[in-house]
Amino acid sequence: MNAHATISPGIGHNGGPTLNEALEDFWLAADNEKREPIRNRVLYGGRASSKSWDAAGFAIYLACNTKIRVLCARQFQNKIEESVYTLLKQTIERFGLRHQFDILDNKIRHKVTGSEFVFYGLWRHIGEIKSLEGIDICWLEEAHALTAEQWKVLEPTIRKEGSQFWIIFNPQLSTDFAWRRFVVNPPPGTIRRLINYTENPFLSSTMMAVIDAARDEDEDEFQHIYLGVPKDDDNNAVIKRSWIMACVDAHLHLGVTPTGRNRVGFDVADSGNDKNAIVVARGPLAISSDQWKAGEDELLKSATRARAACVENDADLVYDSIGVGAGVGAKVNELNTPAETVQHTGFNAGDGVIRPKEVYARSHPPKKNIDMFANAKAQAWWHIADRARNTFNAVKKGMAFDQADMIFIDGNMPNLSLLIDELCTPKRDFDNAGKVKVESKKDLAKANREGGAQPSPNLADAFVMAFAPVEQKRYNMGNLL
Repeated sequence: MNAHATISPGIGHNGGPTLNEALEDFWLAADNEKREPIRNRVLYGGRASSKSWDAAGFAIYLACNTKIRVLCARQFQNKIEESVYTLLKQTIERFGLRHQFDILDNKIRHKVTGSEFVFYGLWRHIGEIKSLEGIDICWLEEAHALTAEQWKVLEPTIRKEGSQFWIIFNPQLSTDFAWRRFVVNPPPGTIRRLINYTENPFLSSTMMAVIDAARDEDEDEFQHIYLGVPKDDDNNAVIKRSWIMACVDAHLHLGVTPTGRNRVGFDVADSGNDKNAIVVARGPLAISSDQWKAGEDELLKSATRARAACVENDADLVYDSIGVGAGVGAKVNELNTPAETVQHTGFNAGDGVIRPKEVYARSHPPKKNIDMFANAKAQAWWHIADRARNTFNAVKKGMAFDQADMIFIDGNMPNLSLLIDELCTPKRDFDNAGKVKVESKKDLAKANREGGAQPSPNLADAFVMAFAPVEQKRYNMGNLL
């Protein structure tokens, strides 16, 4: 699309229907701060900010002045009314341009320029979109629901010279793909613009009263809904982001000197793009992490690296003993010497729970561990969640806990942002018996909520193993029955 030659900076300044002047530079910009041609125009913020209305208005303006083909897409569109079709139709009528357009059942066309708007739902029709040709603009409405897998299809599909994506959304979660991909760490050729109701000159007094009331009622919810502040927590996640964020340097905030056993959690790569990962913990404090790619035939090399971290930190090793990882213990034994022995324990996520007859403290009504958790993995993740929640309550509410019941994370820890994202991504699930379990790596890869960074939470699994109660199986055998 080469529309800039036909666009006047004076759009909307001649007494007719107008767009939001605050966004004029956003729409008319020909390149970003790095002087790269614009590929992605990202408009995000809270409700009542004019984002979608302005996108519709500018799209209609372009359609009247140059021939463009616009793909209007959103995650779910079971009927045309659920798309921006209605918004575009209203905009055409508001601008007094109804006579210039053919508004069909599933398309909108300009009678003179030949411009065309087509409408698709991503969830059910992503395969059809792959076959579309000649798209100038892909307008992604409510793009907060966009997945990494869908983006992998869309990005190469919209390939016409000068074509663009318009990515419009109200931020939901800070773990969402759209937020992480286009706001936090945008690709080359991206221009971003935050806009809220405070820059909307068309806002009615009625809507302002609604917004003022929302601010008075709940400040946090107001900031999320009307100021576009993404939420840190997904209530369906096993571990809330706010809990983990509170763990970062919590030992310093609380004046605690961490003590206890040193451990290294080792998540072993299985195949493909999977990575090996280790997390080093000193008592309740996670101090370091590392991850690397290595083939299944390089287990000795990876085990050597994990063992070296144990030696360096005088730590025991807890490793993933499923699949390729089953051979880690034997490799460590090969490397051990009488003068330098690393103790190790295998962690099998599918094993039964430890202390099966003990009542899980947070279950309501009370349930024994064996009735609460589907497997060792679920118990280990809930163990982390409980300790992280305690840390949050200690930091935010001044509640007192033994340090063994909390978790701390060194703020200088490598890969910290990725670790936090991974820990807060898996959702709780249930087996056929109603026992809680953790969303599987397979389901995580399918959902693609991790922003395309990795197909599985390797660092998070290593973290969980570094603190897993499975260690007690080795050190406190008498207390596990």
